[in-house]
Amino acid sequence: MNTLDPGSSAARDLPSASISDRWHAALAKRLEALPVRTAIVLPDRQRLGAEHAEVTMRLADHRQLALLAAGQMGRLAEEHVEGRLGIDGSLRALMELAAGLIPEDPTQPSRLSRVSRWWTDLLMSRWSLRHHTREKDRAQIQFHYDVSDDFYALWLDPRRVYSCAYFHSDEATLAQAQEAKLDLICRKLMLKPGERFLDIGAGWGGLLLWAAQHYGVRADGVTLSKHQHAHVNGLIDALGLRGRVRMALLDYRDIAEQPQDGFGGPYDKIASIGMFEHVGRINLEAYFDKIRRLLAPGGLILNHGITKGGRPEGQFGGGVGDFMDRYIFPGGELVHAAHVAGHIAEGGLELVDTENLRPHYAKTLWAWSDGLEAHLAEARRIVDERVVRAYRLYLAGCAMAFERGWMSLHQFVATRPDGVVASGPGLRGAQSVYPFRRDHIHR
Repeated sequence: MNTLDPGSSAARDLPSASISDRWHAALAKRLEALPVRTAIVLPDRQRLGAEHAEVTMRLADHRQLALLAAGQMGRLAEEHVEGRLGIDGSLRALMELAAGLIPEDPTQPSRLSRVSRWWTDLLMSRWSLRHHTREKDRAQIQFHYDVSDDFYALWLDPRRVYSCAYFHSDEATLAQAQEAKLDLICRKLMLKPGERFLDIGAGWGGLLLWAAQHYGVRADGVTLSKHQHAHVNGLIDALGLRGRVRMALLDYRDIAEQPQDGFGGPYDKIASIGMFEHVGRINLEAYFDKIRRLLAPGGLILNHGITKGGRPEGQFGGGVGDFMDRYIFPGGELVHAAHVAGHIAEGGLELVDTENLRPHYAKTLWAWSDGLEAHLAEARRIVDERVVRAYRLYLAGCAMAFERGWMSLHQFVATRPDGVVASGPGLRGAQSVYPFRRDHIHR
């Protein structure tokens, strides 16, 4: 059985506290109703719950009982990361348990009044405004992506593609599925030799290099991660692509709309993969407006990113969002696909295609989770134990959330209409290179 805690004797030997029989009975009843066999070891070492448990929680103090009763999974995850809560069991069983404890399913109809929804939206907008200055965005990106290249290499595919893969078959490996995703993006964008292509948030260069090598484009990429910038520039030189591919350490807001030293718009095609989650809901209209100004008239943009699942105003319960903000993606925000479509239109772009790849991301995340589980010893030599614990919960937890529809993954293709109704080889009124057919995608 896997263990999620080093099991320090200090945590087990904390002073015991008395618990009433009523608490015991209520807790036992709650444990019996959970979807997996669960046991709890109390601070006084008394054990409650299933005899042959799939998941066992070892509590350091009675405060954690209140968190458990309230379904505060984010707070319990924090307790575990900080070494105050021991958890034994497989990650898949633990995620089934977590799903059974979270107090509200964000896919279900809202119980909030119109006034409550308005107030919630206002608070979220104010939070977004505080957390998305240029300085904070740079620091937040580096907090996550500059953890350690070697750490990410343990569980990503060889190209280090850190976004949802595309499993064209159930038997496809993670590496095959990531290459299939890269090619799917290139086909959706209808990339052609000699075109100018921009990858916003280019990561470790998977799409940037794939597009240059397989589609002959002249490719520019930007990132705020120092580690990614150095890694990709090393690959550009190693592959002999200097002069055709460039990678800049640059905020997307600072990309020139006219070439400066050869770098800048207008671009024929633009991709943004797994990046707009970091933009902030308060900035989404400006983000898509910036993309429009970087895009040549008639050109295409593909935005690939995580969206909120279920109802538009649904939120994660149990403090999960706070956990993610503290340990994984500070400043990260999700909006519903319905809102993304609105922001695309407000940015002056025409949405022409969208696809939901939600189950593909669940499968991708389980592959990443399994990869990390297979290399825990190496991971602990590379990064702090707290990072290992946090990422184990993050990868498995997100896999569960995508499976259940709490989060989605959408690819949006949009155009910058050129305003010319009668021109071009395609359908009259297309006003772009987009053919308004999908043959180029499913060839």
